Amino acid sequence: MAGSVLAALYLRNGLLTSHLPALIAVYFFGGALAWPFMVALARLLARGRTLEARFAAFFLMLSLGTVAMTAFLFAMDYRWFYSRWHAPFGTLVWAFQFAFTSASAVYQFAILGLGLFLPFGLLCLLAASLYLARHMR
Repeated sequence: MAGSVLAALYLRNGLLTSHLPALIAVYFFGGALAWPFMVALARLLARGRTLEARFAAFFLMLSLGTVAMTAFLFAMDYRWFYSRWHAPFGTLVWAFQFAFTSASAVYQFAILGLGLFLPFGLLCLLAASLYLARHMR
């Protein structure tokens, strides 16, 4: 996913962004942390199914897991930045600030960040899903 971000940003603006290392890290760890859990879950769902059903399980789990984990990491980075202006940990005000800051970050990621998965992330997703579906043990 880090490669997909690099390629997408290069095609859009020649990598002219001040946050390139942070973006690469968020997308890399989003994909890397989601991979083992989603592959295991997809194998569980796809066991004993046809090739098409196995492909669909891997495609669905890998795409949802990668997007969810990357959005979570983006939200935690967003939250970390704004935490200096938030109420002390554990208070009711802090809980509201945490919830709404995280929700805002996920929304912002959905609008601005999902496009960085295209087009190369989708190609990698298709290839990985097909490979895993064919070689499932």
